[in-house]
Amino acid sequence: MDSREFRNAMGRFATGVTVITSSDGKENYGMTANAFMSVSLEPKLITISIDNNANILDKIKTSGQFAVSFLSEEQQDISMHFAGQKKKDDPIDFDEIEGVPTIRGSLASVVCDVDQSIVVGDHTIFIGKVLDLKLSDGQPLTFFCGRYGSYQENIHV
Repeated sequence: MDSREFRNAMGRFATGVTVITSSDGKENYGMTANAFMSVSLEPKLITISIDNNANILDKIKTSGQFAVSFLSEEQQDISMHFAGQKKKDDPIDFDEIEGVPTIRGSLASVVCDVDQSIVVGDHTIFIGKVLDLKLSDGQPLTFFCGRYGSYQENIHV
């Protein structure tokens, strides 16, 4: 199998859409990602996977902190901006939690200190110890087979 076929297979796993943010103290940086997962409830740990060529990688390593903002269905333009697909006309509105930039209006923002980092293949996996979070109401932005979508409730579990 080639890399494109593998990527297409991974794209068949429907996900939410996040923006990973960090700061160098002067400027905020962000990157759209769906490689996110919760790891542990006690202690509260999450993980993100960042391409070793991504601009944000050094910002996270240097600051030792990052945030993950879960985007709402109204924030597709923000996702596209941080994915490098489309320049947003308006400036990005950031909030700050524990000194770490987060995306204003996101469904949830989770702020972390880097607990561990592991280079695996062409990515670096960061395990983050959760410092704080903020929740908001709304519907999630989703991603499946290279396309954005929205959540549709079918059954209540």
